[in-house]
Amino acid sequence: MIARWQDLAEVLDQDFRASEEDRVPQAAVAAVFRPVDLGARPGYEADAELLFIQRATREGDPWSGQMALPGGRKDPTDPSPQATAIRETDEEVGLDLSPARYLGSLSEMDGGRATNRRVIVSAHAYWLDGPRPALRHNYEVADTLWVPLRDLGDRDRYIDYHYAMAGAMFPGIQLDRNHQVIWGLTLRFLSDLFQRLDRPFITG
Repeated sequence: MIARWQDLAEVLDQDFRASEEDRVPQAAVAAVFRPVDLGARPGYEADAELLFIQRATREGDPWSGQMALPGGRKDPTDPSPQATAIRETDEEVGLDLSPARYLGSLSEMDGGRATNRRVIVSAHAYWLDGPRPALRHNYEVADTLWVPLRDLGDRDRYIDYHYAMAGAMFPGIQLDRNHQVIWGLTLRFLSDLFQRLDRPFITG
């Protein structure tokens, strides 16, 4: 189990270099970790939990209603992908990550595989101490939830998820509510994380 921020920092990339493919759109997401509140989760061992958002339902949006890490497209004024992740997290859920501990990054991913719209996405990890922060959704976000890493590695939650827009099945993780499933790009970031931690995980 992950009980300390050092356990994550040891396996993450500390020397992130953004892709040099200038003609490909760039985006960044934030993997925000904090210690599990053991008082609120009887039977859990010391572990970390990770922040997810559920995107708002919007007509014409291919990711409408999907689970994701907070983040979005890089703005020309963002000095770095990390700055993009911080800005987007603040805009989407009202969480300022600038004072949080930066842990490192995961591998860059192609975020357009399911829609054939290529975009290079980087994921940047942060650690929060103290109680869960109050979150404030903007119009892009329908819900937020903290999920323990133990639950993400629970094989009983692994399902085949049908993505109607692609007319295909994809590996997924069923969360506590039926309409909340982690799959696609977010699942691939989690797969990268669990491989680095040498913990069993679904193949994304």
